[in-house]
Amino acid sequence: MSPAASVNDIAALAKSAGIERVHVLAWRDLVDIEAGGSELHAARVLSLWSEAGLEVSMRTSYAQGHPYEGTRDGYRIVRKHGRFMVFPTTVISEVLGSLGPRDAIVEIWNGVPFLTPLWARGPRSTWIHHVHRDMWEIVLEPGLAKAGKFFEHRLAPPLYRRTKIVTLSESSRSEIIDYLRLPAANVRVVPPGIDEQFHPSGEKSSVPLVVSVGRFMPSKRFDDLINSMVEVRRLVPDVELVIVGDGYERPALEAQIAAFDAQSWIRLAGRVSDEELLSLYRRAWVVASASIAEGWGMTLTEAAGCGTPSVATDIAGHRDSVAPNLSGLLAGSSRQLTESLVAVLTDQTLRDRLSAGALQHAATLTWAATALGTFTPLAEDALRRHKGHV
Repeated sequence: MSPAASVNDIAALAKSAGIERVHVLAWRDLVDIEAGGSELHAARVLSLWSEAGLEVSMRTSYAQGHPYEGTRDGYRIVRKHGRFMVFPTTVISEVLGSLGPRDAIVEIWNGVPFLTPLWARGPRSTWIHHVHRDMWEIVLEPGLAKAGKFFEHRLAPPLYRRTKIVTLSESSRSEIIDYLRLPAANVRVVPPGIDEQFHPSGEKSSVPLVVSVGRFMPSKRFDDLINSMVEVRRLVPDVELVIVGDGYERPALEAQIAAFDAQSWIRLAGRVSDEELLSLYRRAWVVASASIAEGWGMTLTEAAGCGTPSVATDIAGHRDSVAPNLSGLLAGSSRQLTESLVAVLTDQTLRDRLSAGALQHAATLTWAATALGTFTPLAEDALRRHKGHV
């Protein structure tokens, strides 16, 4: 999808497909305390759809401290029921028409889908940012993990064989095809964009600075990153690490940092303002991720927009958000992660080359192109149905 895409292109496509009202079903909203890249992606795309003239309604679970209904950037949000009940209650609401009329429906399959092929009439598409696969055992107790894995791997996929699927990266597309066994022709890659605010400015930190961003949950493997950074510190004595984010693993990470007596150079920054995050991206010598599952790695491309290279685990999602050896380095093991961090922090020539590559890679990613790319399969399904080929 061309970076030059605009909201006018979305508006024209929507008109040709006869789509004016879109319902979007998601597990969580952007204001949820555990919101991450998936929620940010949805918010950016839906704001542009709304700007193009579409009437968008988003249904999610309740976010503590926020009203049941509201608007953001031109689209409507309904936040009701808990993490598990949001699935059946959303389906019932849609079947009964409680959210109003719609011309098309989008569901965001975040581990557990809303099973739209069973009940939703009319044009539809599904976004799958990444396959959860082995994440189930990490985030849930054994019984629920087994059920979740069975549902994702065996029960749900056959229902989606005729559904248009949008994912963020070629590596995630491969997992969807190989693991979920969905038809390759139906799975389209549309990478996320980068906000224009993410661009170089100011000076780098006076000491080697590593920044990492994400929710404090097991799959992000901040514990592995901290272990690697302790090793890095032996070779780069003045290095500092700032981890941005929050979550239920914070006490364990704080205890780990204390056990290494590393409070003076490792900081858990919590949730920070957009301005502070931007400053950290710009001042960092490198951004890092030890995550074991990502649909893309949005923080890595945001940093790339600021001219900051990445060192990240070699997983689906990272293989596309990081252009290997151009915008950053990918590591296949904890040892390689440590070695790659040391290399970037100590080799000015390498760091300068990767910084230039990061800017080159980031220039190809815009949210307007993402919004058009994610809308296109929905419009194609609408046009196909209008022709009578359901």
